[in-house]
Amino acid sequence: MTKISIRPGHGVYRWMVFVLLAAGYILVNFHRLCPAVVALDLMRDLQAGGSLVGILASAYFYPYAFMQIPSGLLADSWGPRKTITSFFLLAGMASIGFGLATTAGAAIGARVLVGIGVSMYFVPVMKVLTRWFTVSEFSFMTGWMIAAGGLGALTAATPLAYLSARLGWRGCFILIGVVTLATAGAIWILVRNHPEEMGYSAPAAAFPPSGRDDPDTNLWNAMCSVVTSFRFWPLALWYFFNFGIFYSFGGLWGGPFLMEIHQLSKSRAGAILSMIALGMMIGSPFCGYVSDHVLRSRKKVLVLAAFCTFLLSLALWSHGGRFTVFWLYVWCFLMGLFSCSAAVVGFAAVKESFPVQITGTAMGLVNVFPFLGGALMQPVVGLILDWYGQGPAGYPLQAYRSAFGLYLVCALTALVSTCFVHESYHVSQGKSMDSGS
Repeated sequence: MTKISIRPGHGVYRWMVFVLLAAGYILVNFHRLCPAVVALDLMRDLQAGGSLVGILASAYFYPYAFMQIPSGLLADSWGPRKTITSFFLLAGMASIGFGLATTAGAAIGARVLVGIGVSMYFVPVMKVLTRWFTVSEFSFMTGWMIAAGGLGALTAATPLAYLSARLGWRGCFILIGVVTLATAGAIWILVRNHPEEMGYSAPAAAFPPSGRDDPDTNLWNAMCSVVTSFRFWPLALWYFFNFGIFYSFGGLWGGPFLMEIHQLSKSRAGAILSMIALGMMIGSPFCGYVSDHVLRSRKKVLVLAAFCTFLLSLALWSHGGRFTVFWLYVWCFLMGLFSCSAAVVGFAAVKESFPVQITGTAMGLVNVFPFLGGALMQPVVGLILDWYGQGPAGYPLQAYRSAFGLYLVCALTALVSTCFVHESYHVSQGKSMDSGS
């Protein structure tokens, strides 16, 4: 775009930029969690067992996890706008392909492409926000972006159940693919990498332009510095085991459990699972506020959140999930509130635990672990369920209870990991983040 004379002010336009990017992040989280409500339909139409459906659902997570660091590099070299739109187009076409798939292999391939497509979103979006908003506004806007992700998880529950009952699961994924393509087009037309491209001046006290502060720091050295630090691994392990539970239940097996064991309709199961997203939407800004203004600690919030997740996993295992419908709503809400929402605090701890010149690398590396946990946990639970076998009414209660025992072990491991997290709150909150954050 040809530059024009720099105009002061960009207040209205930056909110349009944010809304469009938030709309895209809604779609990212929809694609992430959508298999739960339609899992039984997938098993029936694709003639797949639990382990195969687990692989199908987890096919999103593997490419997403391993593309986090390249996403920062592409955002720097290509620019975030081009990176987002190019890969979002791939995600949209792959979603349509998923809806048209007639075999499990074709569906798995489509999910891999969806995962690759949406993996190039969060890090480039963070880079855009650093240029359109000030340092003091960044955390606030990041919280609202994550809340938008919760709205995406919400649409993957009740609204998807409603639509799939009318359009079928194939029609739903074709429709969401078209919406993804349209969103990519809108971002390409209306979003710019920084205000100067629209002829606006940069906001006062904005983040500095992208680029590493230390020219001698290359990616390999930065990665070695992060992974050899004791501060990194407790957080990484917490993300892995905590989100392994979250994505396994909320992203896949929660739906079949509610429909097979509790004999709930697809719409009622979707409504219960939507409480996870509601807890995430409320809990993300809540956890950030408690960490910043109440406890003034990152570690304390993470330990408390992990302890509550452990108690929830213990209740699920000890009762075999045989709660009343009311308590199923409450359990899912609390799981979203404590399990997922604390991720905001975890990212703050990562940002504050490493020198500014390698913060982006640290953020990219730690962001691998929640999705790797989900990728591994989903098929493992499917294998556990298949070991017991399916009866006329689906998997037996004992099969799910064994899977919940695995959740309990993971929750305990996550809790122990948080006890070793380095307290980083004392680090100046005004520290700049590099472009990969």
